[in-house]
Amino acid sequence: MPIIRSSVSLFLALFLVFRNLSLTLADDRCYSHFFAFGDSIADTGNWLHYAVPPGPVARLPYGETFFKHPTGRFSDGRLIIDFICEALDIPYLTPYLVGNTSKDFQFGANFAVGGATALNQDYFKNRGLQVMFTPYSLGTQIRWFEKLLKLLGSSDSERKAIASTSLFLMGEIGGNDYNQPFLQNRPIEEIRTYVPDVIDVIGASANDLINLGAKMIVVPGNFPIGCVPEFRTIFQTNNSSEYDQYGCLKWMNEFAEYHNTALKTKLRQLTESNPGVTLIYADYYSVTFNFTKNPMTYGFENVRDACCGAGGPYNVNPMIDCGLHGSHTCPDPAKYISWDGSHMTEQAYKYIAHDILEGPYTNTSILAQCMFRLYDFEK
Repeated sequence: MPIIRSSVSLFLALFLVFRNLSLTLADDRCYSHFFAFGDSIADTGNWLHYAVPPGPVARLPYGETFFKHPTGRFSDGRLIIDFICEALDIPYLTPYLVGNTSKDFQFGANFAVGGATALNQDYFKNRGLQVMFTPYSLGTQIRWFEKLLKLLGSSDSERKAIASTSLFLMGEIGGNDYNQPFLQNRPIEEIRTYVPDVIDVIGASANDLINLGAKMIVVPGNFPIGCVPEFRTIFQTNNSSEYDQYGCLKWMNEFAEYHNTALKTKLRQLTESNPGVTLIYADYYSVTFNFTKNPMTYGFENVRDACCGAGGPYNVNPMIDCGLHGSHTCPDPAKYISWDGSHMTEQAYKYIAHDILEGPYTNTSILAQCMFRLYDFEK
C-alpha cells in the first residue's frame, strides 16, 4: 500500500465526515453532474457501442477483476474516472452513445471514446498519415455535450446552472495524436510540431466549456510513454544510452514532458483570462512514473511487462492482442502496472485517482474543492 501522509489522511477523514453530514442534511453532492471527455483511458463503453467489430475489449479477460465481464473499459476493471465517481458519490457515468433519455444522464455522461484524438482526422490526412483511430475527436465530443446540455436544460439559464455546478474531466487527450505518427515511423522532430496544435485544441475546448458555464475543469497531462511496454517493444534498441535507469525510453518521456509543459502554460493562460473558473492540471506523468521508481510502495511486483499479452519482450506481441487466441493473463493483475501493454491495470488506475483526488499531483485538491462547494451549499 502507498505511504499516505498523516495530514492527507486527516484531511480525507474530515472530508468524508463533512460529506456524509452534508448529504444527510441536504442530500447535496459536490457536483450536480460529472462530464468526461477523452480516449481509451476514460472510455467506459462508447467504443464498444460503435465499433464494428469491437475487438478484444469486448471479451474477457477485459473487465475480469471488478465487473467480471467486459464493459468496454480498456482494463481488467475500473478506470480513473470510476474511482473519481466513487469518491464523489456519483454513480458510474453512462457512456453517451449508450444512453437515450435525460434520465440516463441525470448524474452526467462520459463522452470519451477509445482511440479519440484532440485534432480531427483531416489534420492527419493533410500530413500524409494513415488515419488509424476513431473519428470522434475532442471537437465531436464537445458537440455531443452541447447537444446533451440542451436535453438536460430547457433554457440558457438552466443549462448554465447545470454546467456551473458540474465537474468536467478533459482527458487524458492528445496521446493518440502522437501515437499515429509514432506508429508510422515519423521523425520526432516532425511530431513535436504537432504539439502546439494539440494544445490549442485542448485549450479551445476548455474555453468552449467555460463559455457554456463550466467552473471546474480537470485537464490531465500525458503519461511517461517511454515506460509503456508496447512502445518499449516497438522501439527497442541495443543502444543503452536511449534508456534511463528504469529501462524507460528517455526520448519518449522527454516528448511527453514537452507536451505537458505546453499544456500547463495553456491552462495558466486560461486561468488568468477566466477569473472564477478553476482549471486543475492533473499530473498523470509524475504519479505514474512514481510507480516505476517506487513500485513496492504501491505493491507492484512487475513494472516491466504487460499482465495480458502473448510473450515477446515485455509480454507484448504486436501481432496478438490481449484477449486473442495465443495471449495469456498474469495470475494477479494487481501486481502489475500495465494491463495490455498500452493501458493500465485497475490497481494502477486506483492509485492515480487516489493521488489526483487528494492533491499531491494536482495544483489544487479536487476533494478540497468538493468540500468548499458543500460548505457553500450548506450556507
